[in-house]
Amino acid sequence: MSNVITNPVERTRFLKFMVVGVIGAVVDFGIMNLFSKLFGMPLVWAGTISFLCAILSNFFWNRFWTYPDSRSRPLARQLVMFTVVNVAGLAIRLPILHFLELPMRGLFERLSLPFFTPVFLGKNFTLAVAVAVVMLWNFFVNRYWTYNDVDKVKA
Repeated sequence: MSNVITNPVERTRFLKFMVVGVIGAVVDFGIMNLFSKLFGMPLVWAGTISFLCAILSNFFWNRFWTYPDSRSRPLARQLVMFTVVNVAGLAIRLPILHFLELPMRGLFERLSLPFFTPVFLGKNFTLAVAVAVVMLWNFFVNRYWTYNDVDKVKA
């Protein structure tokens, strides 16, 4: 963690990773809301599909923008590694989606905010918490496993 703070190259990578994460979050939230709202799909299922779409988006952005110097591994192998990390992230994400949605919905029912329903706010805030937690997991594991070949390029 301190390397991200003290090393300007790592700090830039982390910031790029976060931008890619925002793009992935737009994909994630958009697809989750589409499947949830239009097709009436439960959050866990809609969130799983949206997560898989975000994985593909994030992989390509990270491979070609965040870690352009990471080319010693074939694309398919690196995608598999990235997916393994993200599937582990999914294992972190699903319990958050499952157990936090109802309490969040209850919170928004008590607040009775205008414009959005408690169901909509509960789902989206639950997903936001899950995305934030999993983003930290994904950055550090991907940096030191999936994209560790950037260290070899420098050496």
